[in-house]
Amino acid sequence: MRYMDEELGAAAPGELEKAGEIEHVDLVTVRLPFVHPFSISAATWDCKEALLLRLEARAAPSGRGGRGPTLVAWGECVADPDPFYAYETTATTAHIIADFLLPLVEADLTIGGIMERFRHVRGHGMAKATVENALLDLAAKRRGAALHELLGYGARPVPSGVSLGLQESPAALVEKAREAVEAGYHRVKMKVKKGKDVEYVRAVREAFPDLALMVDANGDYSLDDAEHLAELDAFGLTMIEQPLSYSDIYQHSLLQRRLKTALCLDESILGLDDAAAAIALGACRVINIKQGRVGGLLESRRIARYAALKGLPSWSGGMDETGIGRAVNIHLQTDPDFSIPGDTAETARYFHEDLVEPPVTLGPGGWISVPAAGPGIGVEPLPERLDRLTIARRRLK
Repeated sequence: MRYMDEELGAAAPGELEKAGEIEHVDLVTVRLPFVHPFSISAATWDCKEALLLRLEARAAPSGRGGRGPTLVAWGECVADPDPFYAYETTATTAHIIADFLLPLVEADLTIGGIMERFRHVRGHGMAKATVENALLDLAAKRRGAALHELLGYGARPVPSGVSLGLQESPAALVEKAREAVEAGYHRVKMKVKKGKDVEYVRAVREAFPDLALMVDANGDYSLDDAEHLAELDAFGLTMIEQPLSYSDIYQHSLLQRRLKTALCLDESILGLDDAAAAIALGACRVINIKQGRVGGLLESRRIARYAALKGLPSWSGGMDETGIGRAVNIHLQTDPDFSIPGDTAETARYFHEDLVEPPVTLGPGGWISVPAAGPGIGVEPLPERLDRLTIARRRLK
């Protein structure tokens, strides 16, 4: 038990589920072309290369004896094939999962107990989240329940939010924002970097005076840029996300004192302890929780609960996931502690075709329904499409 557990209340029901016997474990790498290249201050990608973890197990046998039906569960790693966004990559996470995390998984251990064991492995939150997501999906399927039910939440539609990559001109950014507004998105996030910030934001704000608008710098600035960043105060932004170094909390606290606009920390938050430190120092007024980066769903709900108790709103960040990871994020957002629209957009904005059916689409008013095609995460990869988009496969067990 960590020092804040009593304050956070009861564990999620899913933490108490046992891992159970697993018959086969596969690492599957897929590559999905993007509809348009996606750029942040650090890099540009023209495809999504994702590492998937596939667990195969048997359901409990029926009352007539014999073996139960085969269940297949999935987890998606949010790492990229390169280290330009984070130090974890698809190659390093495959190594950590195969050689260090999976050996710690035992059938009689609860998922919460397994995640405590994972603390012996330093860092590697993306690898840990991949295993945890797959174990929770399997536990939910064994129960015949939706993932959000296993986490202890009821179904509710979630608000939509779109992230717009860096554009070549303010006019191009305005056009992308217009497409998002016409589609019905509740919130628009724009990537910015040095040289592509104030005039770009000004153009969008003038075109859409009432739009819920935020910017994300992905750590491209330093404290020396505080005066320049303060120019963004004029545009009524809901927040400025991660303007300074990924590894920093303290300098963000100094910057927040010099800005009217709320700062949102993202990459600086690797777990509950980081969130507690950031809140105590006044380094931010909003927290972006990327479950695939902080170690999974269970750690995410702890961070969201702690932030809510301290009076800070939080939201669920995305990392251009395929339909598998996207479905996991939607289930997480049924947690009422997530109070701001997250990075939850239609599949078609990113991929010509996804791995799964049904795709994520916006419903009336821009709301997104929780996937409900079956138990667990509520979506399944299409076999033919999965085979065609797979570039590597490795059976571990």
